[in-house]
Amino acid sequence: MPPQPPHTAQKEPQGVCPRGQGICGNSSTDSKHTRKLWKWFSNMKLAADLLCLLLCFTAVGCDRVYVHPFSLNAFNESACEELEHLAQEGKKTFVPASIESQITPAYEEDVKDEVRLDSPSLNVHGRQKLIYLKDFVHVLGMRFYSLQREARQGQNVLLSPTSLYGSLASFYLGASNQTAADLQGLLGFVPPSGDFNCTSRVDGHKLLASLRTIENLVKTQDEDLLFSKMFCLFSAPGIPLSQQFVHNLLPSADAFYTRAVDFTNPSEATKQINAFVEAKSKGQSKHILTDLNPTTDLVFAMDVRLAVNAKKASRLKEPQEFWVDSNRAISVPMLSVTGTFKYMTDTSETFSATEVPVGKNVLLVLLQPINGNDLDKVEAELPLQSSAWLENLSPRKIKLTLPELRIEDSSDLQEFLADMKLPALLGKEADLSKISDTHLTVGKIMNKAFFKLSSDGTHQPEDTTAQEKDSVPQEVMLNKPFLLAVFEAKSRAMLFLGRVTNPLQEV
Repeated sequence: MPPQPPHTAQKEPQGVCPRGQGICGNSSTDSKHTRKLWKWFSNMKLAADLLCLLLCFTAVGCDRVYVHPFSLNAFNESACEELEHLAQEGKKTFVPASIESQITPAYEEDVKDEVRLDSPSLNVHGRQKLIYLKDFVHVLGMRFYSLQREARQGQNVLLSPTSLYGSLASFYLGASNQTAADLQGLLGFVPPSGDFNCTSRVDGHKLLASLRTIENLVKTQDEDLLFSKMFCLFSAPGIPLSQQFVHNLLPSADAFYTRAVDFTNPSEATKQINAFVEAKSKGQSKHILTDLNPTTDLVFAMDVRLAVNAKKASRLKEPQEFWVDSNRAISVPMLSVTGTFKYMTDTSETFSATEVPVGKNVLLVLLQPINGNDLDKVEAELPLQSSAWLENLSPRKIKLTLPELRIEDSSDLQEFLADMKLPALLGKEADLSKISDTHLTVGKIMNKAFFKLSSDGTHQPEDTTAQEKDSVPQEVMLNKPFLLAVFEAKSRAMLFLGRVTNPLQEV
C-alpha cells in the first residue's frame, strides 16, 4: 500500500529524537505544523495510489520482488547505526570567509577536485526512485506555481520544481526534531507504518542524489543545450557552519559557494550578494535579491538555467502578432518547425498540449487554450495530483509556430511557505542544529529560474512540393498566452514550469 496520512486516532509524529533515536513525543503545540502537513498531504493520495499500482506492475513484469517506494529512500539499519556513531563523534565546524575577500577560501580549495556525488544507477530500483520522486516534485511544483501565478497576475511566471524541491531537501539535511519531521512530510514522505524510528526517516542524501541524477541526464554533450545550476549559502559573520552539512550539499550543483555577509546593513548586504552572484555566474544572473531583513543569519540562493538552440527550427523572416490579451497584439520574433510531435486535446476541449523534443533527454511541452477559452480557466482546472495534461499524447505531423523565448523569474520559498500557512516551518523557531550550533534565523530562500529558446536558423521557404492530403501537417500557432513545461525525458521529472503572457516582457 502507498504511504498515507495517519487516521485521526493515530499518534502523529512529534519530532525526530537526537542521535537517530527515532520520533519523540512533544506537546500538542509542537505538532500543529505537522497536522497541517498531514492535511495538505492527503490531497496527494490518488497520485500515490496510482504510482504504487504502476510500480507493482513494473515489479511483476520484471519478475522482481516489489519494494515499497518509501523504503527506497529511507535509512536502513546499518545507516542508522552509522548516524548514531557520527552523532557521538560530535560536529566539526568552520567559519565562512567574508564575501568581500578576494581569496578563494581553503575549504573551497580542499573540495573543488573531489569526486561529485555518485548518482544512483538506473536499474529497477533506481528507476523506481525517480518515478516515485518525480510525482512529489510535480505536486509541490504545481502548488508553488499556483501561488506564484496568483501573486503575478497577468505577468510571465517561471519556476523550477526540481530546484525548489532540492532547496527543501537541503534544509531537511540540516534540520532536527520537529522541523525535520515537518519537512519530511512536506517533501511527501509519510512512513507506511505507525512505528516512528530511524528507519522511518527519509535519507536526504538519497533525495539529492536522485535529483542530481535527473539533472545529469539533462546535461549531455549536445552543444545546442546548456544546463547549469549554481548554489550559494550566505551566513552572518562569525557563525560556525557544520562541515558535514556543507560537504553534503556540494554535489547538488555545478558550483557551490559559502560566504559570510553582514546583514545588519540590509541594503549593502543585498548589493554585495547580487554583485557576488553576478560575478560568479559571469554576468548571467543579476538582481537575485531585492531586500533583506537585518535579523537574518542565513540566506540561500539557487540559480538554475537552461538555454536551448533549436537547430531544426527556423526563424520567420518577419515578426508575428502575439495577442497579450483580447484587445492588444504585439510583434514578436517567431520560430517555426515541422515534424512528428506528440499532441493531445483534453476531454473538455479546453486546451491542447504539444510535446517537442529539444534535446537528447529534454522535452518541451506547450499548453495553450483552445475554443475561445482563456489561460486563467486552463490554469484553474489543471490538477495538482498528476500530470493529467500529459496523458493521451499521440504522434501527429505538426507545423508548430511559437515565439522565441527568454524568460526568467525569482521566487522566495519562504513566501510560498507563508502562503501555504506554514510560515513557522523555516521560521525563527526552526531547529537547524545540523547546520550550526548557533540558533539561525533564515532569511530569503531564493530560487531563480531561466529558460531560453532560440534558433540560429534563418528563414526557410515553404516546401511547395505537392503533398497528399493526409500528410498535410496540422497547424499549431502559439500567438496568445500559453504555458510551458520542461521535462527530463526518462524520469518525466519537471525541470521548469512557466506561463508566457508576453514574450518580450523582462521579469
